[in-house]
Amino acid sequence: MTMMTAIERLTLPGSGLMLTADAIGPDDGQVVLFLHGSGQTRQSWRKAVAVAARHGYRAITIDLRGHGDSGWSPDSHYSVQTFADDLRAVVDAIGTPPIVVGASLGGLAAMLVAAAHPDSMRALVLVDITSKVNADGAKDVMGFMGAAANGFATLEEASDAVAAYQPHRPRPADNSGLARNLRLRDGRYYWHWDPAFMAMGEDSEIQANTPTLLDDAARALTLPTLLIRGGHSNIVTEESAREFLEMVPHADYAHIDGAHHMVAGDANDAFNDAVFAFIDRQVSAQMAPPRDEWVR
Repeated sequence: MTMMTAIERLTLPGSGLMLTADAIGPDDGQVVLFLHGSGQTRQSWRKAVAVAARHGYRAITIDLRGHGDSGWSPDSHYSVQTFADDLRAVVDAIGTPPIVVGASLGGLAAMLVAAAHPDSMRALVLVDITSKVNADGAKDVMGFMGAAANGFATLEEASDAVAAYQPHRPRPADNSGLARNLRLRDGRYYWHWDPAFMAMGEDSEIQANTPTLLDDAARALTLPTLLIRGGHSNIVTEESAREFLEMVPHADYAHIDGAHHMVAGDANDAFNDAVFAFIDRQVSAQMAPPRDEWVR
């Protein structure tokens, strides 16, 4: 088994567009597919994919449609089902069932695919997301994403906006890393996402159907599942976490103290410990010989 130490850039087919991805780890390792949340990019998983590679896994991170370097919806339409359709196409392209780690929006898409096509994945990790999304928390996220429609004059201005939105995080001394999440157009910096993404969920029919769709998906989950909740999350309440565990009684649960909604960024070591303890168990269990062989 040859270990890849460098990140490999990939282009994967979504549903009617192309998605940009990075991969690291041995070519023949168990694939662990990381899906970010609204407003994030594949870069959100930098520390996690390094741990995955050290464990011998093939880690793939994707920019969701309308985010990062991936294509924007040609019809400017975005819905949870659209992202699920992209994931289904990606899994088909990978050719082997991955373990999927999905944060927020990425987790919702993964839940739909896992429920409808359980054989397409080996296991599912939901990062601070369940079928019940706290409306106030979602409003905060979308409020931040829509607050700078005219962009920023400097990276410092963008950094100010992030610091105001995430006062619990230490502000970096160097803003250069922030440039990965911005695009320079006509002398101003704009966030990387498609502005049309901000209209997601405005369709009244979609808003009415999505909660039922997600509850049905949660109840249909049969594959090994881990729910991770940030202790200070404004998206997943303790009540919604309990409801999810009642709907998915076989699921494991990890509560990360001190973390907000962006768990991996707020408490990366604790996040990685929980994720890879779960993944290692799944891989070990599936590699174990059949029970009747143990007594021979």
